[in-house]
Amino acid sequence: MFFLLLLLFLGKRLSDLCFMYVFVRVSVSHHHTANACLFPICALHHVAVTTVEGIGNTKSRLHPVQERIAKSHGSQCGFCTPGIVMSMYTLLRNKPEPNMEDIEDAFQGNLCRCTGYRPILEGYRTFAKAWAHMRDSWLDVGFECHLNSFLQNQKNKQQKQLCFKGERVMWIQPTTLQELVALKSQYPNAKLVVGNTEIRLKNMLYPVIIAPTWIAEMNAVQHTETGVTFGAACTLSSVEEVLRKAVAELPSYKTEVFKAALEQLRWFAGPQIRNVAVSDVGVSRTGSEIIRLPLISSCSAEGKRTVTMDENFFTGYRKTIEKISLSMELKCYYLNVSFNAVSPVFSCRDWNEKLLQDACRLLAGEMDLSPSAPGGMVDFRRTLTLSFFFKFYLTVLLKLSKHHNGPVSVEVPKGQAAEDMVGRPLMHVSADKQACGEAVYCDDIPHFENELYLTLVTSTKAHAKIISIDASEAQSVPGFVCFVSAKDIPGSNITGIANDETVFAEDVVTCVGHIIGAVLADTQEHSRRAAKAVKIKYEDVLPQKCHCVISIKKIIKGDVKKGFEESDHILEGEMYIGGQEHFYLETHCTVAVPKGEGGEMELFVSTQNLMKTQEFVASALGVPSNRIVVRVKRMGGGFGGKETRSTILTTAVSVAAFKIGRPVRCMLDRDEDMLISGGRHPFLGRYKVGFMKNGKVKSLEVSYYSNGGNSADLSYGVTLFHLDNSYNIPNVSSMGTVCKTNLSSNTAFRGFGGPQGMMVAECWMSDIAQKCGLPPEEVRKLNLYNEGDLTHFNQKLEGFTLQRCWDECLSSSSFHARKKLIEEFNKQNRWKKRGMCIIPTKFGISFTVPFLNQAGALVHVYTDGSVLVTHGGTEMGQGLHTKMIQVASRSLGIPTSKIYISETSTNTVPNTSPTAASVSADINGMAVHNACQTILKRLDPIKQSNPKGSWEDWIKTAYEDCVSLSATGIPDLGYDFEKNEGKPFCYFSYGVACSEVEIDCLTGDHKNVRTDIVMDVGTSLNPAIDIGQIEGAFVQGLGLFTMEELRYSPEGNLYTRGPGAYKIPAFGDIPTEFYVSLLRDCPNSKAVYSSKAVGEPPLFLSASVFYAIKDAIYSARKESGLTEPFRLDSPATPERIRNACVDIFTKMCPSAEPGTFKPWSVRV
Repeated sequence: MFFLLLLLFLGKRLSDLCFMYVFVRVSVSHHHTANACLFPICALHHVAVTTVEGIGNTKSRLHPVQERIAKSHGSQCGFCTPGIVMSMYTLLRNKPEPNMEDIEDAFQGNLCRCTGYRPILEGYRTFAKAWAHMRDSWLDVGFECHLNSFLQNQKNKQQKQLCFKGERVMWIQPTTLQELVALKSQYPNAKLVVGNTEIRLKNMLYPVIIAPTWIAEMNAVQHTETGVTFGAACTLSSVEEVLRKAVAELPSYKTEVFKAALEQLRWFAGPQIRNVAVSDVGVSRTGSEIIRLPLISSCSAEGKRTVTMDENFFTGYRKTIEKISLSMELKCYYLNVSFNAVSPVFSCRDWNEKLLQDACRLLAGEMDLSPSAPGGMVDFRRTLTLSFFFKFYLTVLLKLSKHHNGPVSVEVPKGQAAEDMVGRPLMHVSADKQACGEAVYCDDIPHFENELYLTLVTSTKAHAKIISIDASEAQSVPGFVCFVSAKDIPGSNITGIANDETVFAEDVVTCVGHIIGAVLADTQEHSRRAAKAVKIKYEDVLPQKCHCVISIKKIIKGDVKKGFEESDHILEGEMYIGGQEHFYLETHCTVAVPKGEGGEMELFVSTQNLMKTQEFVASALGVPSNRIVVRVKRMGGGFGGKETRSTILTTAVSVAAFKIGRPVRCMLDRDEDMLISGGRHPFLGRYKVGFMKNGKVKSLEVSYYSNGGNSADLSYGVTLFHLDNSYNIPNVSSMGTVCKTNLSSNTAFRGFGGPQGMMVAECWMSDIAQKCGLPPEEVRKLNLYNEGDLTHFNQKLEGFTLQRCWDECLSSSSFHARKKLIEEFNKQNRWKKRGMCIIPTKFGISFTVPFLNQAGALVHVYTDGSVLVTHGGTEMGQGLHTKMIQVASRSLGIPTSKIYISETSTNTVPNTSPTAASVSADINGMAVHNACQTILKRLDPIKQSNPKGSWEDWIKTAYEDCVSLSATGIPDLGYDFEKNEGKPFCYFSYGVACSEVEIDCLTGDHKNVRTDIVMDVGTSLNPAIDIGQIEGAFVQGLGLFTMEELRYSPEGNLYTRGPGAYKIPAFGDIPTEFYVSLLRDCPNSKAVYSSKAVGEPPLFLSASVFYAIKDAIYSARKESGLTEPFRLDSPATPERIRNACVDIFTKMCPSAEPGTFKPWSVRV
């Protein structure tokens, strides 16, 4: 008998983040986390549910798990925080004294896009054994009593068959094997569901679902002389637990297969999935093969039988021969080579080089994949098969022959008042609420009366004419209200930054995902069903050769031709940098509430740009902007993706609400968001560089081609300003071209074109070092700018601290000593190589459109002395509100506890610039400061007449004397863009990173061993938040340059529409050793309280990992006799790393000739 207790993080969250705590009791208690989205509501019968709010809250007390993530600065946007809290809580339920390895393993299934993970691990390491002195009681006595009472009540209840019927689905839960067989005979097409990992993620409909979770035979585990038999409903976690115990207790020669299975399980998903996914590939008949097990015991109406899992078991792609699998046996002695031609090779053969050659030759012949095979990466997959076998060969041959930073240090000037929080690591003001699940995001706003839900109807064609739209079938869906299209727009259908987009497509669609219309219904489920029922007929538009260019920009400095003539060497090359999905954890969301008079409408939006949201909605509705109020409480991440692209959803929702006169809500699913909203621009850079024998650059000719997508959006702002990175190039000729394509419009993303431009610069810098035979760090150092130098766009560098950052990073990373150790490691290892690289960055700060460098703030002081601050910036996890409270605290001379920021809205601060370009703390901070100074000036006479009075006394007197206690402010950055022509940036932020990696030359996998970062952030407003931004940006860049890859079909369909296919960095991907330090004594006179921007500049420092990988590949290629510069495009995925490590195995798998086949995916 099983008893369950689930602690779910319920609510409207991304499926990756919805974790629940599962209590399972047989004879011993077990606790598990699981994805709430994978646990069907019907499966919760007889189950107690407790949300994350149930373990602690801000009204009584925080649970220590919640408290420590907040105080360690491990919560930024907070959208992922409840899931992380529940993972840690479950670990403590299982293991009250975990070690750090346990803690890291517990988070394998959690994702965070903001923090870089280090502060989360830093906070939770205090629960480890080594920190026993910090342990306190974290069990809730009341909750324990409730749990025990629940279990006692369930203990004596007899299980019985359950049946739930919905509108379209019937769920049946049998309790005996006989019931299961009878049901399968009655409903032969019914889907058998235990883990639900297939059906939920595929969003498929099955009219009858049979859930055999509680059948005893399918949960049994039996130990025999030959191995272990697992019931088909045993979860992978239970399999893992049993096998670990067997490995610990049985002789080593009996557990080799068990160890191999455990190793394979370690690479399969995270614990939240393994706790739900079942061990038998035959249960759901999808053939999702996780562990290839030899024997399957199956059952049907004819009885039981045992089937060998051989080459005949799979009848097709993801199809098996079995109807109902009861159990499987994992034998102690079992070797199965899954290729027919290879099996005979092992019969009576010595384990030697000849066997290896024969096996590889036969494997290469059998793995003859079609170059158009689904999934692409054909050369890599073929080579990987040989590489894996070779690793297996080496493993057997060997058997036969025989991280973290400390706490943030705080330094403030001597004599600084204790209540002055500027420069101190003040905790994010919403961290405690985020840790408890109390923080309100857009879709958490309670539903309004008569509210409707909207689902978008989008194009399935990349470029086509719309022939007809038929919504008649949608009208038959329960709850359907109406279909909204271009004809329903009361104002203008033209929208977009460059007025080259439409709210709804009318005649032509120009990308897959182009919004054509929307369906309104009473629930989210009904609106989605109805949207799928809308039929659209297209007529394809044939591709034409045309001038599809959005913009071209050029910057020329010096005499490029003469520079090439004076150079000793000239190199030419090119590099491709792939795009990147923002993957903010809160997808686009809007709630539109019409007010019923004068065209007024209130919008709750997850956006970085309130002004453009207000403007575009007003235009679409045909009303003045003063009728539209836009409100933003907080966002679950933004990164530039919500600067302009949020408006495509908001305008559609607003038009629908205006038409129907009722509140309308829409939050995009992850796949919709990724398809519709665009991302970072892919770049192709072509360069010709002239240089001297010592590596000194003399001349550069470079061209950049950016994929802008189907509209201009902000692509024209992705410019050439960062093509130099940090290097002084005397002669430059550069051209940037934005290309128009039939893909969703690309847009702003952290760095805004800077990382792509700098990446190409580091590419030719790396080539120069190889060509000259010089250490790359020496060539880079030689070419660095110096104080007073002019950039290629003729801006003088003042307060240039990069040389200090460089020297400090070399020293703190022990660069030269470690480089010698790496050289020794590479000499001793053929199939593993290490590399190291040090990379600088120089990042310009400001909007390059001058008028955007303004902000506003409104400060109210109430009669009790409390202060309400409103400013033009939005909070998306970067700690902007926290910093603004610190600025107001110092300006007014009062504690931060007296100051509050509620939200950002257009009816308090008008005409706000977007929260972007890293300048928000600068411009809004100065606006807040100026508003506070206005109030202080008004209070001066009162303070002089009562110098010993308190803040509250002065405020009360001011009110009684009719002194206004409300003020606005605008910033004065001390820099005039209008009068200083040729200076697009107010100042520059600088940083240097040194990274070390280890690559597996056979698989292309890599490990980030260590990273050291030195960053100039001026005089930090909040060192904890700034370090968090540095780490978060670095890890996001790590994804850009080494992991995240968008894959498109030749027809323009995006394959990578979710976390299953698109991988962002997780806890295990950050450097094992990760050190961040802030440069001291470097005040910045051009920003509030001498601070500097920090959001975007650190991202490019992750290029140090990319070029460390390239350094390691170079060492591997040298062993194959290849010493010339080679091309490595970004991201450096395992496929690209493996293919670049040329060896005998890659030569056995030659590529198909381009043009002789249709590729599965294409580069965009």
